[in-house]
Amino acid sequence: MNIIQRVQDILFKPKETWPAIATETDDIPSIYKNYLIYLAAIPAVATFIGMSLIGFGGFGMHFRVPIVSGLVNMVVGFVLSLAMIYVLALIANELAPRFQGEKNLPNAFKLVAYGATAGLVGGIFNLLPSLSMLGLLAALYSIYLLYTGVPVMMKTPQDKSLVYTAVLIVCGIVAGLIVGAVSAIFTGGSKASMMGKAPADMTIKVPGTEIKVDTAKLEEAGKKMEEAAKRMEEAQARGDGAAAGKALGEMMGALGGGAAAKAMDTSALRAFVPEQLGGLARTSFEVSSNQTMGLSMASVEASYERDNQQLDVKVIDVGAVPALAMGMMAWTATSMERETQDSVERIYQRDGLSFKEAYGKNGSHAELMVALPNGVLVEFDGRGLGIDEVKTALGRFDLKGLAGLQRPQ
Repeated sequence: MNIIQRVQDILFKPKETWPAIATETDDIPSIYKNYLIYLAAIPAVATFIGMSLIGFGGFGMHFRVPIVSGLVNMVVGFVLSLAMIYVLALIANELAPRFQGEKNLPNAFKLVAYGATAGLVGGIFNLLPSLSMLGLLAALYSIYLLYTGVPVMMKTPQDKSLVYTAVLIVCGIVAGLIVGAVSAIFTGGSKASMMGKAPADMTIKVPGTEIKVDTAKLEEAGKKMEEAAKRMEEAQARGDGAAAGKALGEMMGALGGGAAAKAMDTSALRAFVPEQLGGLARTSFEVSSNQTMGLSMASVEASYERDNQQLDVKVIDVGAVPALAMGMMAWTATSMERETQDSVERIYQRDGLSFKEAYGKNGSHAELMVALPNGVLVEFDGRGLGIDEVKTALGRFDLKGLAGLQRPQ
């Protein structure tokens, strides 16, 4: 799934997009893994940044939620929002027959998951508490998305769709109140929580995955971020941009569970991208290295072509930024296999490496991604190539040597 394209389609042309969604064979776990976990992270992370790093205030006063509490609220809010979507899907499924619709849990889940897109994307306005009203307006647009989706996904007559949507929204408000109460249990909702006291470890299950929160590590990361935030403020007060950027990098590193590190040398990465690959000649080449706000990034990209075949290769160092590495490599701890009439998708581990492949059975396209232990990500994207041809090209790629690269100290 192209997440950006799906978001654009459901927001700007929902009436045309819902019929396409209805024909898709994605199951509930795959929608969680490929769509919801990314969108649900938007309001959670934006709220943390807005409330704990930027702060809010008025009448000459300024407040910020302690970073430890902000981190706990971020994780709990993220997990519970994922759980609430499933609960609402169950409710929507049970309500369907009462409005002359058809019970179909996968379709009900699609309805709620994609219908919530506007509200989840609108969570970006939580970066600035003063703009939170815009987030509310975005959430109201989700009501319209649900209304346009109900007749298609639940087969409800048009004259029943408005009432069905209204009842579903009321149920959603009630579910939101329940989520708020549960969230208060985990985050304390008390002075102790506001002082940074973390709750006990917790585990919450949603279809297809189990999310565990180690609050001891979360509290440790929060303290590191708080210390780095103080250094960043001091550096900004002195007008020392370099020191402020370094402190911000330390904050991002703490969020990802480690310190920001130096990126791989681009010349070392470039040496592993050959002029010929799998019988295709290299036609373009690009090396990029950036350092900003204390964070380093390095990547090498190349394209190979022959006749109507094209293979795009990317070698990206994500290990220098722990927060980015945590997000990009979340799939490396899982195994998955999904097959439809036209396509196949797999995630698996072999020889200490993590692989993710997706391809069309007609041989028109194939994608293969490999995560290396040293934080380097290798992506192969083939057009006019089958998965076997892409794997052959990967076999001629020196993965062992690339995995042996050491990060600069």
